[in-house]
Amino acid sequence: MLTYFLIGALIGALTGVPIGPVNVAVIDTAYRHTLRRAIAVGFGGAIGDGLYAMLGILGMGPFLEDHPGVPPILYAASGLVLLVYGVLTARSKPLATVTEVTERASEPSAQMWSGFVLGFSLIILNPAAIVTWVVIVGSSMPEVSQTEGIAATIGVSCGSFVWFALVAYLANHGKKVLGGKAVWITRIVGLLLIAYALFSLGRAIYIWFF
Repeated sequence: MLTYFLIGALIGALTGVPIGPVNVAVIDTAYRHTLRRAIAVGFGGAIGDGLYAMLGILGMGPFLEDHPGVPPILYAASGLVLLVYGVLTARSKPLATVTEVTERASEPSAQMWSGFVLGFSLIILNPAAIVTWVVIVGSSMPEVSQTEGIAATIGVSCGSFVWFALVAYLANHGKKVLGGKAVWITRIVGLLLIAYALFSLGRAIYIWFF
């Protein structure tokens, strides 16, 4: 079980490296709100990753193979959601200092909950992640028992969370170092997210017509 947990943790961390909606949300939240809330966003995303990884482990692969029309629909839906979020992120403006001070003094549990919901929702609203996890699980863990699968899923969530927490810390540190210029961080990652969304839409079109 420990081996599958470690494999899952490694996969969870590595799959978090490419720019994606949760990475963007963590950076944006760390810059415009607080580190505590940014970490909560990462935790929500990590739980979502674990759930989708579990779907892959439990055998979504055969279903997708039997229904070839499903993956392009998932890619298209994800592309549209990520495109909207990327545009909103690229156009975001820094919050007023008084807003940040007020938020720091607000109820910590409210900050944590709102951040968790955001991170979890961004994964759930990215259904193409199911396809990604089916491919990853299918290639790295083709045949696992239920217990091994659960261990791997927990590992995926842990690995994802460690990565997102690191991103939150670095973004928060960058905000302090760069000051007002840090707004370009969220604008750049927003543009990268738009590019990723267009890639997902292009993949859907390619599968449909070619």
